[in-house]
Amino acid sequence: MKKFSPFQYVLAWSVHAFTASGMIFGFLAILAIQSRDFAQVFVWLTVAFLVDAIDGTLARAAKVSEVLPNFKGESIDHVIDFANYAIIPAYFIHEADLLPADFKLLGISGILLVSCYYYGKTTYVTHDFYFEGFPILWNFVAFYLYFVFDFSTTTNMVLLFFICILSILPWKYPYPSQTKEYRLLTFTVLFFIAIGIIGTVVTFPEKNYWIQLCSYIGIVYIFGMTIFKTFFSKMKD
Repeated sequence: MKKFSPFQYVLAWSVHAFTASGMIFGFLAILAIQSRDFAQVFVWLTVAFLVDAIDGTLARAAKVSEVLPNFKGESIDHVIDFANYAIIPAYFIHEADLLPADFKLLGISGILLVSCYYYGKTTYVTHDFYFEGFPILWNFVAFYLYFVFDFSTTTNMVLLFFICILSILPWKYPYPSQTKEYRLLTFTVLFFIAIGIIGTVVTFPEKNYWIQLCSYIGIVYIFGMTIFKTFFSKMKD
């Protein structure tokens, strides 16, 4: 059995602690929702998202699975992801009055039940490393509904259920950290999305045309690539 130094153990546990910090940022987002400081909500959710984006790389660099073979960081990750990408955004959508008053619980139930279904699948990634079905990223949906779009609550409800259906359909959505095809283009678009989110939160409640444009570029690319890979790429094959 391979032996590791005390420093390697400390490093491995530190990576797990870093992953777990995502739950703390999620809790801070809940407090911000209760205070109705909706811009601050997405400051914390964005920080949590960044933690989630880089903790895997840190874990591989620190050889966490080898140093701590009896402790699964993936389990922590799934718990935090479900909280930050499903439960907390659902709570935000409820409290921000984005849905018709009489149908709030119905809409939130749709989000949570579809999220449970998605996480219950044996795999939600295709053989070529695309998400199968619209990924459980209700934090982004909540952001767009509140900060970017200006739809009625009824339209929001219809859009929400449409996204629920998309999560079930086996369409292929880009998985930025895994999908190898068009990676440079995907990361370029993610850069624009980041500008859109950060810029919108910083300038809120004012709206800037160029910042809004960055947010729309993200939507067009994600769904454009999804349609291309799901339908037209099959025709080429």
